[in-house]
Amino acid sequence: MAPRTPVLTADGIGKSFGGVAIVRDFNLTVFAGDAIALTGRNGAGKSTILRMLVGAQKPDDGRVEFEGQRMSEINPDIRRHVASVIDDLDFFPDLSVVEHLDLIARAHGVPDPDAQVDAVLHEVQLVPQSGQLPATLSSGQRRRLALASAFVRPRRLLVLDEPEQRLDVEGVAWLADRLVEERKRGLAIVMASHEPHLVDKVATKTIRLLAPSGAPEPDEGEA
Repeated sequence: MAPRTPVLTADGIGKSFGGVAIVRDFNLTVFAGDAIALTGRNGAGKSTILRMLVGAQKPDDGRVEFEGQRMSEINPDIRRHVASVIDDLDFFPDLSVVEHLDLIARAHGVPDPDAQVDAVLHEVQLVPQSGQLPATLSSGQRRRLALASAFVRPRRLLVLDEPEQRLDVEGVAWLADRLVEERKRGLAIVMASHEPHLVDKVATKTIRLLAPSGAPEPDEGEA
């Protein structure tokens, strides 16, 4: 049997700011159907790692690859397969919620964008707000829109930074179920989270980080 090709690899990546090593010698291999959860207190380097994994920040050391290609945020072949919700998204200010999702779906060549947008709007419970501008939404609704922006488009890798932020208990339960479904369909997931329920239900592997080096603790856990 031929060896499986990883969806994502990080080989010895590191990042420093102001002479302080935030992440040092971090390694990761993610296959289709894996869900990797990064945990640890604030300042452990979780967000920095995620930004390096999607190409939003260049590592000072090491290398990140997506399906054998060096990770680049501007490579269209990679961008079409990598969806992320990391920092607060800059929504199109003059487009309504439904127009925003429709644009993303059509830009990524979704076969039936109208049906896809309608389905995602119902799932994230934003149908009543579909005609509103993003700036008029509550913080929880903007978080749902950010997640919808990832779910409305094709993807082979999903990278999420504390996706549970500003979601209520019902919202976290929905998100956990959705991510389990995505994982079972073969999506590769990497997420940082402080929510034990989300990590326990979704993750196939959990890596706990220590501040400030970003190095994993020796007792990496399997979920």
